Amino acid sequence: MGFVAKAKGWAKSLKRDIVALWLAARDERVPLRAKLVAGAVAAYALSPIDLIPDFVPVLGYLDDLLIVPVGILLAIRLVPEELMAEFRVKAAHRVECPVSRGGLAFILAIWLFCLILLLWSLQRLI
Repeated sequence: MGFVAKAKGWAKSLKRDIVALWLAARDERVPLRAKLVAGAVAAYALSPIDLIPDFVPVLGYLDDLLIVPVGILLAIRLVPEELMAEFRVKAAHRVECPVSRGGLAFILAIWLFCLILLLWSLQRLI
């Protein structure tokens, strides 16, 4: 198996594990400490805001390459194995499901509104 195929497989498993940790953070069977770590890791991994902005040379991608995977590994160790296996199955199903068309329409509406506002502002300046 080539490097690219391995990297794609690893990225897919990371995505599944992040969703599984999000599910774990919301389940009452998971211990509180594991919930807190799982929720924090999932929220940070899914958040568009980074601890170190990506435009900072070298350090910008450090959180994406080190902090997120280490946090995922820590959170997975804190969640009981049988529950984590259950959450991974649910997460794999959710990852394969189609995304919300309503959410897409909402995001496109926001971008359209911003574009209209920008054009209106530029038209007033000219």
